[in-house]
Amino acid sequence: MLAILKLDLAGQPRRWLTVHEAVTAYARGDVLYGIGDALPPILGGTQRLTGLRSQITVQPIIATAGRIRDVFTPPLCNRTLFRRDDHTCLYCGQRFNRTALTRDHVIPVSRGGRDRWENVVAACKRCNWIKDNKTPEEAGMPLLAIPFRPNAYEWHFLAKERVLTDQMHYLSKQFKAHRAWAH
Repeated sequence: MLAILKLDLAGQPRRWLTVHEAVTAYARGDVLYGIGDALPPILGGTQRLTGLRSQITVQPIIATAGRIRDVFTPPLCNRTLFRRDDHTCLYCGQRFNRTALTRDHVIPVSRGGRDRWENVVAACKRCNWIKDNKTPEEAGMPLLAIPFRPNAYEWHFLAKERVLTDQMHYLSKQFKAHRAWAH
């Protein structure tokens, strides 16, 4: 489903909007500026007096009025975690579909590890079972990549299955490094 990237006044991505939510923002006058090629117009009803049909043109990225928040904490869920790790087990290096992957805590929770981006990786069920309640070093299973917390731009890319070209261009300019999953 098509989604519109919502920015705050400073240009920081804040969330994905449905087209209906974006049309509402345009109709209320909340859109301060838009970025990217206009999407096909959204048609409304026919005005009784004039017989003209209303329409609103939406851009793929919109900035709306409101407060600017300094900090964005990317929510952690398996879907975005697996996309961050490119659906690859970070122990054996094989790619898997989402149902064959698990969230592994590099430092196990039972040993003080926390459920946060910097301590979790995608792992196939077999590797997660073999690693068990050990650190990668103790299990003899070195990590193939260092887990990291995505910034707001990276997280918004990871959170959406379908990202339009203008949105990808805008988001990817602020990625921390070259990301294999961003192509």
